[in-house]
Amino acid sequence: MEYDFLIVGAGLFGSVFAHQAKKAGKKCLVIDKRDHLGGNIYCENVDGVNVHKYGAHIFHTNDKDIWDFVNSFAEFNRYTNSPVATYEDKLYNLPFNMNTFYQLWGTKTPEEAQKIINEQVEKYGFEKPKNLEEQALSLVGKDIYEKLIKGYTEKQWGCRATELPAFIIKRLPLRFTFDNNYFNDKYQGIPIGGYNKITEGLLEGIETITGVDYFKNKEELDSKAERVVFTGKIDEYFNFQYGKLSYRSLEFKHQTLPMENYQGNAVVNYTSSEVPYTRIIEHKHFEFGTQKNTVITKEYPLKGSTSNEPYYPINNQQNNELYLKYKQLAQETPEVIFGGRLAEYKYYDMHQVIGSALSKSKKVLTSL
Repeated sequence: MEYDFLIVGAGLFGSVFAHQAKKAGKKCLVIDKRDHLGGNIYCENVDGVNVHKYGAHIFHTNDKDIWDFVNSFAEFNRYTNSPVATYEDKLYNLPFNMNTFYQLWGTKTPEEAQKIINEQVEKYGFEKPKNLEEQALSLVGKDIYEKLIKGYTEKQWGCRATELPAFIIKRLPLRFTFDNNYFNDKYQGIPIGGYNKITEGLLEGIETITGVDYFKNKEELDSKAERVVFTGKIDEYFNFQYGKLSYRSLEFKHQTLPMENYQGNAVVNYTSSEVPYTRIIEHKHFEFGTQKNTVITKEYPLKGSTSNEPYYPINNQQNNELYLKYKQLAQETPEVIFGGRLAEYKYYDMHQVIGSALSKSKKVLTSL
Protein backbone atom coordinates (compact mmCIF):
# COMPACT_ATOMS: atom_id res chain seq x y z
CA MET A 1 0.00 0.00 0.00
CA GLU A 2 1.30 3.45 -0.96
CA TYR A 3 -0.77 5.38 1.58
CA ASP A 4 -2.24 4.98 5.03
CA PHE A 5 -5.32 7.00 4.05
CA LEU A 6 -7.07 7.80 0.80
CA ILE A 7 -9.19 10.87 1.52
CA VAL A 8 -12.06 11.42 -0.89
CA GLY A 9 -12.98 15.09 -0.85
CA ALA A 10 -10.73 18.08 -0.18
CA GLY A 11 -13.27 20.10 1.78
CA LEU A 12 -12.92 21.00 5.44
CA PHE A 13 -13.53 17.53 6.87
CA GLY A 14 -11.11 15.79 4.51
CA SER A 15 -8.46 18.50 4.82
CA VAL A 16 -8.56 18.57 8.63
CA PHE A 17 -8.43 14.77 8.80
CA ALA A 18 -5.46 14.71 6.40
CA HIS A 19 -3.65 17.37 8.43
CA GLN A 20 -4.09 15.47 11.70
CA ALA A 21 -3.07 12.17 10.06
CA LYS A 22 0.10 13.76 8.66
CA LYS A 23 0.95 15.13 12.11
CA ALA A 24 0.62 11.56 13.41
CA GLY A 25 3.14 10.39 10.81
CA LYS A 26 0.63 8.92 8.37
CA LYS A 27 0.85 9.23 4.60
CA CYS A 28 -2.26 10.54 2.86
CA LEU A 29 -3.55 11.04 -0.65
CA VAL A 30 -6.35 13.60 -0.96
CA ILE A 31 -8.49 13.58 -4.11
CA ASP A 32 -11.37 15.77 -5.24
CA LYS A 33 -13.64 15.68 -8.28
CA ARG A 34 -13.59 19.49 -8.59
CA ASP A 35 -10.68 21.26 -10.24
CA HIS A 36 -9.62 22.90 -6.97
CA LEU A 37 -9.07 22.11 -3.30
CA GLY A 38 -11.10 23.47 -0.40
CA GLY A 39 -14.59 22.21 -1.20
CA ASN A 40 -17.29 24.80 -0.61
CA ILE A 41 -14.97 27.24 1.21
CA TYR A 42 -12.91 27.75 -1.96
CA CYS A 43 -12.32 31.39 -2.92
CA GLU A 44 -11.62 32.64 -6.42
CA ASN A 45 -9.66 35.88 -6.83
CA VAL A 46 -11.48 38.23 -9.22
CA ASP A 47 -9.99 41.72 -9.69
CA GLY A 48 -8.34 41.41 -6.30
CA VAL A 49 -11.58 40.38 -4.56
CA ASN A 50 -11.76 37.00 -2.82
CA VAL A 51 -15.03 35.61 -4.15
CA HIS A 52 -16.74 32.95 -2.02
CA LYS A 53 -17.49 30.76 -5.03
CA TYR A 54 -20.04 28.56 -3.25
CA GLY A 55 -21.85 31.13 -1.16
CA ALA A 56 -21.06 33.24 1.88
CA HIS A 57 -18.84 31.57 4.47
CA ILE A 58 -18.54 33.44 7.75
CA PHE A 59 -16.55 31.73 10.45
CA HIS A 60 -18.04 31.81 13.95
CA THR A 61 -17.62 29.66 17.04
CA ASN A 62 -17.68 29.65 20.83
CA ASP A 63 -15.00 26.96 20.93
CA LYS A 64 -11.63 28.55 21.72
CA ASP A 65 -9.69 25.43 20.71
CA ILE A 66 -11.26 25.48 17.24
CA TRP A 67 -10.74 29.25 16.96
CA ASP A 68 -7.06 28.83 17.88
CA PHE A 69 -6.81 25.95 15.40
CA VAL A 70 -8.02 27.96 12.38
CA ASN A 71 -5.98 30.99 13.46
CA SER A 72 -2.84 28.86 13.27
CA PHE A 73 -3.29 28.83 9.46
CA ALA A 74 -4.49 32.38 8.80
CA GLU A 75 -5.08 35.66 10.60
CA PHE A 76 -8.78 36.52 10.91
CA ASN A 77 -10.23 39.99 10.54
CA ARG A 78 -12.97 41.58 12.67
CA TYR A 79 -15.83 41.02 10.19
CA THR A 80 -19.23 40.82 11.94
CA ASN A 81 -22.14 39.35 10.05
CA SER A 82 -24.94 41.93 10.00
CA PRO A 83 -27.22 41.02 7.08
CA VAL A 84 -30.00 43.24 5.79
CA ALA A 85 -33.34 42.08 4.38
CA THR A 86 -35.22 43.85 1.62
CA TYR A 87 -38.98 43.47 1.19
CA GLU A 88 -41.01 45.58 -1.25
CA ASP A 89 -38.23 48.20 -1.50
CA LYS A 90 -37.85 48.60 2.25
CA LEU A 91 -34.81 47.53 4.25
CA TYR A 92 -34.86 45.70 7.57
CA ASN A 93 -32.01 44.72 9.88
CA LEU A 94 -31.39 41.08 10.76
CA PRO A 95 -31.54 39.23 13.05
CA PHE A 96 -34.91 40.43 14.41
CA ASN A 97 -33.94 43.15 16.89
CA MET A 98 -34.95 46.61 18.06
CA ASN A 99 -33.78 48.13 14.76
CA THR A 100 -36.06 45.71 12.88
CA PHE A 101 -39.01 46.48 15.14
CA TYR A 102 -38.50 50.22 14.67
CA GLN A 103 -38.42 49.72 10.88
CA LEU A 104 -41.62 47.64 11.04
CA TRP A 105 -43.70 49.59 13.56
CA GLY A 106 -41.79 52.69 14.70
CA THR A 107 -41.41 51.24 18.21
CA LYS A 108 -38.60 52.70 20.33
CA THR A 109 -38.69 50.60 23.50
CA PRO A 110 -38.56 46.85 24.13
CA GLU A 111 -41.91 47.08 25.93
CA GLU A 112 -43.62 48.61 22.87
CA ALA A 113 -42.16 45.99 20.52
CA GLN A 114 -42.98 43.09 22.84
CA LYS A 115 -46.57 44.31 23.16
CA ILE A 116 -47.12 44.27 19.37
CA ILE A 117 -45.52 40.83 19.00
CA ASN A 118 -47.62 39.41 21.86
CA GLU A 119 -50.81 40.85 20.35
CA GLN A 120 -50.03 39.36 16.93
CA VAL A 121 -49.08 35.97 18.37
CA GLU A 122 -52.34 35.91 20.34
CA LYS A 123 -54.34 36.87 17.24
CA TYR A 124 -52.65 34.72 14.58
CA GLY A 125 -50.88 31.96 16.53
CA PHE A 126 -51.86 28.30 17.01
CA GLU A 127 -51.78 26.14 20.12
CA LYS A 128 -50.59 23.12 18.17
CA PRO A 129 -48.93 24.34 14.95
CA LYS A 130 -49.31 21.79 12.13
CA ASN A 131 -46.88 23.37 9.65
CA LEU A 132 -44.11 25.93 9.36
CA GLU A 133 -46.45 28.84 8.70
CA GLU A 134 -48.52 28.14 11.81
CA GLN A 135 -45.34 27.65 13.84
CA ALA A 136 -43.82 30.97 12.72
CA LEU A 137 -47.06 32.88 13.34
CA SER A 138 -47.15 31.38 16.83
CA LEU A 139 -43.58 32.52 17.52
CA VAL A 140 -43.37 36.03 16.00
CA GLY A 141 -46.78 37.07 14.68
CA LYS A 142 -47.97 38.16 11.25
CA ASP A 143 -45.74 41.13 10.27
CA ILE A 144 -42.35 39.51 10.82
CA TYR A 145 -43.55 36.26 9.29
CA GLU A 146 -45.07 37.73 6.13
CA LYS A 147 -42.36 40.29 5.42
CA LEU A 148 -39.18 38.54 6.54
CA ILE A 149 -39.77 34.78 6.71
CA LYS A 150 -42.50 33.50 4.36
CA GLY A 151 -41.15 34.35 0.89
CA TYR A 152 -37.52 33.59 1.74
CA THR A 153 -38.40 30.23 3.27
CA GLU A 154 -40.67 29.18 0.41
CA LYS A 155 -37.95 30.01 -2.13
CA GLN A 156 -35.34 28.18 -0.09
CA TRP A 157 -37.38 24.98 0.22
CA GLY A 158 -39.24 25.14 -3.09
CA CYS A 159 -42.74 24.75 -1.65
CA ARG A 160 -45.37 26.59 0.36
CA ALA A 161 -44.75 27.20 4.06
CA THR A 162 -48.02 25.39 4.80
CA GLU A 163 -46.48 22.26 3.22
CA LEU A 164 -43.36 22.36 5.40
CA PRO A 165 -43.25 20.65 8.81
CA ALA A 166 -43.41 22.86 11.88
CA PHE A 167 -40.17 21.43 13.36
CA ILE A 168 -38.03 23.23 10.74
CA ILE A 169 -38.48 26.37 12.85
CA LYS A 170 -37.98 25.33 16.46
CA ARG A 171 -37.36 28.91 17.58
CA LEU A 172 -37.01 32.37 16.07
CA PRO A 173 -34.73 34.51 18.22
CA LEU A 174 -36.07 37.97 19.02
CA ARG A 175 -33.58 40.48 20.40
CA PHE A 176 -34.90 43.37 22.39
CA THR A 177 -31.63 45.28 21.96
CA PHE A 178 -30.25 47.38 19.10
CA ASP A 179 -27.80 44.67 18.03
CA ASN A 180 -27.37 43.68 14.36
CA ASN A 181 -24.72 40.99 15.00
CA TYR A 182 -26.28 37.87 13.46
CA PHE A 183 -24.28 35.37 15.50
CA ASN A 184 -24.07 35.09 19.26
CA ASP A 185 -20.71 33.33 19.16
CA LYS A 186 -17.70 34.79 20.96
CA TYR A 187 -15.35 34.41 17.98
CA GLN A 188 -16.18 35.58 14.45
CA GLY A 189 -14.34 36.74 11.35
CA ILE A 190 -13.04 36.05 7.86
CA PRO A 191 -9.48 34.85 7.14
CA ILE A 192 -7.47 37.75 5.74
CA GLY A 193 -6.60 36.75 2.18
CA GLY A 194 -9.49 34.28 1.90
CA TYR A 195 -10.26 30.72 2.93
CA ASN A 196 -7.73 29.22 0.52
CA LYS A 197 -5.09 30.09 3.12
CA ILE A 198 -6.77 27.70 5.55
CA THR A 199 -6.92 24.93 2.94
CA GLU A 200 -3.30 25.46 1.88
CA GLY A 201 -2.17 25.34 5.51
CA LEU A 202 -4.12 22.19 6.26
CA LEU A 203 -2.86 20.35 3.16
CA GLU A 204 0.74 21.57 3.21
CA GLY A 205 3.08 18.68 2.44
CA ILE A 206 0.21 16.31 1.59
CA GLU A 207 -0.21 14.80 -1.87
CA THR A 208 -3.39 16.02 -3.59
CA ILE A 209 -5.02 15.35 -6.96
CA THR A 210 -7.98 17.34 -8.32
CA GLY A 211 -10.37 16.48 -11.15
CA VAL A 212 -10.65 12.85 -10.05
CA ASP A 213 -13.99 11.04 -9.98
CA TYR A 214 -13.60 8.50 -7.20
CA PHE A 215 -16.40 6.25 -8.43
CA LYS A 216 -14.92 5.95 -11.92
CA ASN A 217 -11.62 4.72 -10.46
CA LYS A 218 -12.80 3.30 -7.12
CA GLU A 219 -11.14 -0.11 -7.22
CA GLU A 220 -7.78 1.26 -8.31
CA LEU A 221 -7.87 4.13 -5.83
CA ASP A 222 -8.97 1.93 -2.92
CA SER A 223 -6.03 -0.39 -3.59
CA LYS A 224 -3.58 2.45 -2.92
CA ALA A 225 -4.44 2.91 0.78
CA GLU A 226 -5.03 0.95 3.97
CA ARG A 227 -8.20 2.94 4.75
CA VAL A 228 -10.53 5.35 3.00
CA VAL A 229 -11.94 8.59 4.42
CA PHE A 230 -15.10 9.32 2.43
CA THR A 231 -16.73 12.76 2.55
CA GLY A 232 -19.12 12.46 -0.40
CA LYS A 233 -22.77 11.39 -0.47
CA ILE A 234 -23.26 8.31 1.69
CA ASP A 235 -26.10 7.00 -0.49
CA GLU A 236 -23.89 7.24 -3.57
CA TYR A 237 -21.12 5.28 -1.85
CA PHE A 238 -23.55 2.41 -1.38
CA ASN A 239 -24.82 2.73 -4.96
CA PHE A 240 -28.20 4.16 -3.85
CA GLN A 241 -29.30 0.66 -2.90
CA TYR A 242 -32.06 1.91 -0.58
CA GLY A 243 -32.92 4.94 -2.73
CA LYS A 244 -31.64 8.51 -2.95
CA LEU A 245 -31.46 10.99 -0.09
CA SER A 246 -33.00 14.38 -0.89
CA TYR A 247 -31.19 17.72 -0.95
CA ARG A 248 -31.81 21.34 -1.79
CA SER A 249 -29.27 22.90 -4.10
CA LEU A 250 -28.14 26.39 -5.09
CA GLU A 251 -27.12 28.13 -8.29
CA PHE A 252 -24.61 30.97 -7.94
CA LYS A 253 -24.58 33.70 -10.58
CA HIS A 254 -21.44 35.82 -10.21
CA GLN A 255 -21.10 39.26 -11.75
CA THR A 256 -18.24 41.78 -11.81
CA LEU A 257 -19.47 45.37 -11.76
CA PRO A 258 -17.48 48.53 -12.66
CA MET A 259 -18.24 50.28 -9.37
CA GLU A 260 -16.67 50.45 -5.94
CA ASN A 261 -19.74 49.60 -3.89
CA TYR A 262 -22.97 47.97 -5.04
CA GLN A 263 -25.10 47.43 -1.92
CA GLY A 264 -23.03 48.64 1.05
CA ASN A 265 -23.21 45.28 2.85
CA ALA A 266 -21.82 41.78 2.36
CA VAL A 267 -25.20 40.04 2.62
CA VAL A 268 -28.64 41.35 1.57
CA ASN A 269 -31.58 38.91 1.75
CA TYR A 270 -34.53 39.24 -0.64
CA THR A 271 -37.57 38.04 1.28
CA SER A 272 -40.27 38.68 -1.32
CA SER A 273 -41.46 35.64 -3.27
CA GLU A 274 -41.52 37.76 -6.46
CA VAL A 275 -37.70 37.99 -6.47
CA PRO A 276 -36.32 34.64 -7.69
CA TYR A 277 -33.06 34.72 -5.73
CA THR A 278 -32.77 34.54 -1.94
CA ARG A 279 -29.84 36.91 -1.45
CA ILE A 280 -27.06 38.94 -3.02
CA ILE A 281 -23.53 38.64 -1.68
CA GLU A 282 -21.04 41.48 -2.26
CA HIS A 283 -17.75 39.77 -1.51
CA LYS A 284 -15.39 42.71 -1.02
CA HIS A 285 -17.19 43.69 2.20
CA PHE A 286 -16.06 40.46 3.88
CA GLU A 287 -12.53 41.88 3.88
CA PHE A 288 -13.34 45.62 3.88
CA GLY A 289 -12.07 45.89 0.29
CA THR A 290 -11.39 49.16 -1.53
CA GLN A 291 -10.93 47.74 -5.06
CA LYS A 292 -12.26 49.86 -7.92
CA ASN A 293 -14.56 47.03 -9.11
CA THR A 294 -16.91 44.86 -7.09
CA VAL A 295 -18.15 41.29 -7.45
CA ILE A 296 -21.68 40.25 -6.52
CA THR A 297 -23.32 36.83 -6.41
CA LYS A 298 -27.03 36.10 -6.64
CA GLU A 299 -28.10 32.84 -4.99
CA TYR A 300 -30.95 30.91 -6.60
CA PRO A 301 -32.37 27.90 -4.72
CA LEU A 302 -32.76 24.73 -6.78
CA LYS A 303 -34.15 21.27 -6.33
CA GLY A 304 -31.39 18.74 -5.74
CA SER A 305 -30.69 16.46 -8.70
CA THR A 306 -27.88 14.40 -10.19
CA SER A 307 -26.65 17.50 -12.06
CA ASN A 308 -27.01 19.94 -9.14
CA GLU A 309 -24.52 20.07 -6.29
CA PRO A 310 -26.13 18.93 -3.00
CA TYR A 311 -26.03 21.64 -0.31
CA TYR A 312 -28.79 21.27 2.26
CA PRO A 313 -30.03 17.86 3.44
CA ILE A 314 -33.81 17.69 3.72
CA ASN A 315 -33.96 16.18 7.19
CA ASN A 316 -37.61 15.15 7.23
CA GLN A 317 -38.75 11.85 8.71
CA GLN A 318 -38.59 9.95 5.42
CA ASN A 319 -35.01 11.03 4.64
CA ASN A 320 -33.79 10.56 8.20
CA GLU A 321 -35.11 6.99 8.23
CA LEU A 322 -33.41 6.35 4.89
CA TYR A 323 -30.15 7.81 6.18
CA LEU A 324 -30.22 5.46 9.20
CA LYS A 325 -30.21 2.51 6.79
CA TYR A 326 -27.10 3.86 5.10
CA LYS A 327 -25.53 4.66 8.46
CA GLN A 328 -25.97 1.01 9.40
CA LEU A 329 -24.16 -0.02 6.21
CA ALA A 330 -21.37 2.42 7.05
CA GLN A 331 -20.97 0.85 10.48
CA GLU A 332 -20.63 -2.53 8.75
CA THR A 333 -17.83 -1.10 6.56
CA PRO A 334 -15.06 -0.42 9.13
CA GLU A 335 -12.34 0.09 6.50
CA VAL A 336 -14.11 3.30 5.41
CA ILE A 337 -14.45 6.39 7.63
CA PHE A 338 -17.49 8.50 6.74
CA GLY A 339 -17.44 12.15 7.70
CA GLY A 340 -18.71 15.60 6.78
CA ARG A 341 -21.96 17.15 5.65
CA LEU A 342 -22.77 14.70 2.82
CA ALA A 343 -21.47 11.52 4.42
CA GLU A 344 -23.32 12.23 7.68
CA TYR A 345 -26.40 13.75 5.95
CA LYS A 346 -26.28 16.66 8.36
CA TYR A 347 -26.12 20.44 8.03
CA TYR A 348 -22.83 21.60 9.51
CA ASP A 349 -21.39 25.06 10.07
CA MET A 350 -17.65 25.31 9.41
CA HIS A 351 -16.62 25.09 13.06
CA GLN A 352 -18.81 22.02 13.50
CA VAL A 353 -17.20 20.25 10.53
CA ILE A 354 -13.76 21.02 11.94
CA GLY A 355 -14.80 19.79 15.39
CA SER A 356 -16.19 16.58 13.90
CA ALA A 357 -13.02 15.97 11.86
CA LEU A 358 -10.74 16.62 14.85
CA SER A 359 -12.79 14.27 17.02
CA LYS A 360 -13.02 11.49 14.44
CA SER A 361 -9.35 11.71 13.42
CA LYS A 362 -8.28 11.52 17.08
CA LYS A 363 -10.45 8.45 17.62
CA VAL A 364 -9.17 6.71 14.47
CA LEU A 365 -5.48 7.62 14.92
CA THR A 366 -5.31 6.60 18.59
CA SER A 367 -6.84 3.22 17.73
CA LEU A 368 -4.13 2.36 15.19
